[in-house]
Amino acid sequence: MQTEPAKSETVSQVAPNTGPLLVLISGPSGGGKTTVWQQLLAARPQMSRVVTCTTRPPRPGERESVDYYFLDADSFLKRVQAGNFLEHATVYGNSYGTLKSEVLSKLRQGTDVLLSVDVQGAAAVRDRAQEDPELKRALVSVFITPPTLSILEQRLRKRGTDSAAVIQKRLGVARQELAQWKKFDYLLLSTTMAEDLRRILAIVEAEKLRASRIQPPEF
Repeated sequence: MQTEPAKSETVSQVAPNTGPLLVLISGPSGGGKTTVWQQLLAARPQMSRVVTCTTRPPRPGERESVDYYFLDADSFLKRVQAGNFLEHATVYGNSYGTLKSEVLSKLRQGTDVLLSVDVQGAAAVRDRAQEDPELKRALVSVFITPPTLSILEQRLRKRGTDSAAVIQKRLGVARQELAQWKKFDYLLLSTTMAEDLRRILAIVEAEKLRASRIQPPEF
Protein backbone atom coordinates (compact mmCIF):
# COMPACT_ATOMS: atom_id res chain seq x y z
CA MET A 1 0.00 0.00 0.00
CA GLN A 2 1.48 3.36 -1.03
CA THR A 3 1.72 5.90 1.76
CA GLU A 4 1.69 9.65 1.45
CA PRO A 5 5.15 11.20 2.04
CA ALA A 6 5.63 12.94 5.33
CA LYS A 7 5.12 16.70 5.27
CA SER A 8 8.78 17.35 6.09
CA GLU A 9 9.89 15.18 3.15
CA THR A 10 7.57 17.01 0.79
CA VAL A 11 8.80 20.42 1.91
CA SER A 12 12.47 19.45 1.58
CA GLN A 13 11.97 18.71 -2.12
CA VAL A 14 10.70 22.22 -2.87
CA ALA A 15 13.44 24.63 -3.92
CA PRO A 16 13.30 27.96 -2.09
CA ASN A 17 12.18 30.93 -4.16
CA THR A 18 15.33 33.02 -4.07
CA GLY A 19 16.68 36.09 -5.81
CA PRO A 20 19.31 35.57 -8.51
CA LEU A 21 23.03 35.78 -7.77
CA LEU A 22 25.88 37.51 -9.57
CA VAL A 23 28.79 35.26 -8.60
CA LEU A 24 32.05 37.10 -9.22
CA ILE A 25 35.20 34.94 -9.16
CA SER A 26 38.60 36.60 -9.13
CA GLY A 27 42.19 36.01 -8.09
CA PRO A 28 45.76 36.06 -9.39
CA SER A 29 46.77 34.53 -12.70
CA GLY A 30 47.24 30.79 -12.17
CA GLY A 31 45.22 30.84 -8.98
CA GLY A 32 42.47 28.56 -10.27
CA LYS A 33 39.63 30.97 -11.07
CA THR A 34 39.13 29.80 -14.67
CA THR A 35 39.00 26.13 -13.66
CA VAL A 36 36.53 26.82 -10.86
CA TRP A 37 34.44 28.96 -13.23
CA GLN A 38 34.27 26.14 -15.77
CA GLN A 39 33.47 23.48 -13.18
CA LEU A 40 30.77 25.56 -11.55
CA LEU A 41 29.07 26.14 -14.91
CA ALA A 42 29.16 22.39 -15.57
CA ALA A 43 27.84 21.55 -12.09
CA ARG A 44 25.07 24.17 -12.19
CA PRO A 45 23.92 24.37 -15.83
CA GLN A 46 21.09 26.69 -14.80
CA MET A 47 23.72 29.38 -14.20
CA SER A 48 24.61 31.66 -17.09
CA ARG A 49 28.02 32.97 -18.06
CA VAL A 50 28.42 36.55 -19.19
CA VAL A 51 29.17 37.15 -22.88
CA THR A 52 31.78 39.90 -22.89
CA CYS A 53 32.84 42.41 -25.56
CA THR A 54 36.24 42.41 -27.24
CA THR A 55 38.04 44.30 -29.98
CA ARG A 56 40.14 41.33 -31.03
CA PRO A 57 39.11 39.48 -34.21
CA PRO A 58 37.19 36.20 -33.89
CA ARG A 59 39.25 33.02 -33.69
CA PRO A 60 38.27 29.98 -35.79
CA GLY A 61 35.00 28.56 -34.48
CA GLU A 62 34.09 31.58 -32.34
CA ARG A 63 30.59 32.98 -32.85
CA GLU A 64 29.21 36.48 -32.43
CA SER A 65 26.97 36.87 -29.32
CA VAL A 66 27.92 33.35 -28.19
CA ASP A 67 31.63 33.52 -27.43
CA TYR A 68 32.01 37.32 -27.51
CA TYR A 69 30.44 40.48 -28.82
CA PHE A 70 33.06 41.50 -31.40
CA LEU A 71 33.38 45.29 -31.64
CA ASP A 72 35.71 47.60 -33.51
CA ALA A 73 37.86 49.97 -31.45
CA ASP A 74 35.63 53.00 -32.06
CA SER A 75 32.45 51.19 -31.01
CA PHE A 76 34.18 49.89 -27.88
CA LEU A 77 35.40 53.38 -26.96
CA LYS A 78 31.91 54.83 -27.37
CA ARG A 79 30.55 52.24 -24.94
CA VAL A 80 33.31 53.11 -22.47
CA GLN A 81 32.47 56.80 -22.72
CA ALA A 82 28.75 56.07 -22.30
CA GLY A 83 29.45 54.10 -19.10
CA ASN A 84 28.03 50.87 -20.53
CA PHE A 85 30.66 48.60 -18.97
CA LEU A 86 30.76 47.21 -15.46
CA GLU A 87 34.47 46.70 -16.02
CA HIS A 88 36.84 46.90 -18.96
CA ALA A 89 40.55 46.54 -19.67
CA THR A 90 43.05 46.49 -22.50
CA VAL A 91 45.33 43.43 -22.64
CA TYR A 92 48.07 43.00 -25.26
CA GLY A 93 46.49 45.63 -27.48
CA ASN A 94 42.95 44.23 -27.36
CA SER A 95 40.14 45.60 -25.21
CA TYR A 96 37.67 43.52 -23.20
CA GLY A 97 34.60 44.62 -21.28
CA THR A 98 31.55 43.35 -19.38
CA LEU A 99 28.32 45.08 -20.32
CA LYS A 100 26.08 46.13 -17.43
CA SER A 101 23.03 45.49 -19.62
CA GLU A 102 24.19 41.91 -20.28
CA VAL A 103 24.35 41.16 -16.56
CA LEU A 104 21.14 42.94 -15.59
CA SER A 105 19.07 41.31 -18.34
CA LYS A 106 20.01 37.85 -17.04
CA LEU A 107 19.39 38.78 -13.41
CA ARG A 108 15.96 40.20 -14.30
CA GLN A 109 15.08 36.87 -15.90
CA GLY A 110 15.81 35.24 -12.53
CA THR A 111 19.02 33.63 -13.79
CA ASP A 112 22.14 33.26 -11.65
CA VAL A 113 25.08 34.88 -13.43
CA LEU A 114 28.71 33.78 -13.26
CA LEU A 115 31.54 36.21 -14.00
CA SER A 116 35.29 35.60 -13.88
CA VAL A 117 37.55 38.67 -14.04
CA ASP A 118 40.94 39.81 -12.81
CA VAL A 119 41.35 41.65 -9.51
CA GLN A 120 41.19 45.10 -11.10
CA GLY A 121 38.00 44.15 -12.94
CA ALA A 122 36.50 42.82 -9.72
CA ALA A 123 37.18 46.16 -8.00
CA ALA A 124 35.38 47.98 -10.83
CA VAL A 125 32.36 45.64 -10.55
CA ARG A 126 32.17 46.15 -6.78
CA ASP A 127 32.29 49.93 -7.26
CA ARG A 128 29.48 49.84 -9.83
CA ALA A 129 27.42 47.60 -7.56
CA GLN A 130 27.62 50.23 -4.80
CA GLU A 131 25.84 52.60 -7.16
CA ASP A 132 23.17 50.11 -8.25
CA PRO A 133 20.91 48.41 -5.66
CA GLU A 134 20.00 45.63 -8.09
CA LEU A 135 23.62 44.66 -8.63
CA LYS A 136 24.50 45.12 -4.98
CA ARG A 137 21.72 42.77 -3.87
CA ALA A 138 22.85 40.04 -6.29
CA LEU A 139 26.65 40.34 -6.00
CA VAL A 140 28.68 37.61 -4.27
CA SER A 141 32.45 37.98 -4.66
CA VAL A 142 34.93 35.11 -4.25
CA PHE A 143 38.72 35.46 -4.22
CA ILE A 144 40.51 32.23 -5.11
CA THR A 145 44.23 31.63 -4.70
CA PRO A 146 46.65 28.89 -3.67
CA PRO A 147 47.60 29.11 0.02
CA THR A 148 51.18 30.19 -0.70
CA LEU A 149 53.04 32.13 -3.37
CA SER A 150 55.39 29.19 -3.94
CA ILE A 151 52.44 26.95 -4.87
CA LEU A 152 51.20 29.64 -7.24
CA GLU A 153 54.66 29.71 -8.85
CA GLN A 154 54.58 25.90 -9.23
CA ARG A 155 51.21 26.12 -10.98
CA LEU A 156 52.42 28.81 -13.36
CA ARG A 157 55.49 26.76 -14.25
CA LYS A 158 53.39 23.61 -14.68
CA ARG A 159 51.20 25.33 -17.27
CA GLY A 160 54.24 25.60 -19.52
CA THR A 161 52.88 28.61 -21.38
CA ASP A 162 55.15 31.36 -20.05
CA SER A 163 58.87 32.04 -19.95
CA ALA A 164 60.70 32.34 -16.64
CA ALA A 165 60.74 36.13 -17.02
CA VAL A 166 56.99 36.28 -17.63
CA ILE A 167 56.33 34.03 -14.63
CA GLN A 168 58.35 36.34 -12.38
CA LYS A 169 56.39 39.30 -13.72
CA ARG A 170 53.10 37.49 -13.01
CA LEU A 171 54.26 36.70 -9.47
CA GLY A 172 55.12 40.35 -8.91
CA VAL A 173 51.60 41.35 -9.95
CA ALA A 174 50.16 38.51 -7.84
CA ARG A 175 51.83 39.87 -4.69
CA GLN A 176 49.90 43.11 -5.15
CA GLU A 177 46.66 41.32 -6.03
CA LEU A 178 46.81 39.01 -3.01
CA ALA A 179 46.58 42.03 -0.73
CA GLN A 180 43.06 42.64 -2.08
CA TRP A 181 41.49 39.42 -0.73
CA LYS A 182 39.95 41.20 2.27
CA LYS A 183 37.70 43.19 -0.05
CA PHE A 184 35.88 40.05 -1.20
CA ASP A 185 32.98 38.25 0.48
CA TYR A 186 34.77 34.89 0.47
CA LEU A 187 38.35 33.63 0.38
CA LEU A 188 38.80 30.23 -1.24
CA LEU A 189 42.27 28.75 -0.72
CA SER A 190 42.68 26.49 -3.74
CA THR A 191 43.78 22.89 -3.16
CA THR A 192 42.36 20.22 -5.49
CA MET A 193 39.84 20.73 -8.28
CA ALA A 194 37.30 18.52 -6.51
CA GLU A 195 37.66 20.39 -3.21
CA ASP A 196 37.58 23.79 -4.90
CA LEU A 197 34.33 22.83 -6.63
CA ARG A 198 32.81 21.50 -3.41
CA ARG A 199 33.52 24.76 -1.62
CA ILE A 200 32.33 27.08 -4.38
CA LEU A 201 29.10 25.07 -4.56
CA ALA A 202 28.73 25.44 -0.79
CA ILE A 203 29.18 29.21 -1.13
CA VAL A 204 26.53 29.43 -3.84
CA GLU A 205 24.09 27.28 -1.87
CA ALA A 206 24.61 29.32 1.31
CA GLU A 207 24.05 32.57 -0.56
CA LYS A 208 20.87 31.21 -2.14
CA LEU A 209 19.59 30.54 1.38
CA ARG A 210 20.20 34.02 2.75
CA ALA A 211 17.03 35.32 4.39
CA SER A 212 17.28 38.53 2.36
CA ARG A 213 17.03 36.55 -0.88
CA ILE A 214 14.28 34.07 -0.01
CA GLN A 215 10.58 34.76 -0.40
CA PRO A 216 9.19 34.82 3.18
CA PRO A 217 7.15 31.81 4.31
CA GLU A 218 3.40 32.07 4.33
CA PHE A 219 1.63 31.35 7.63
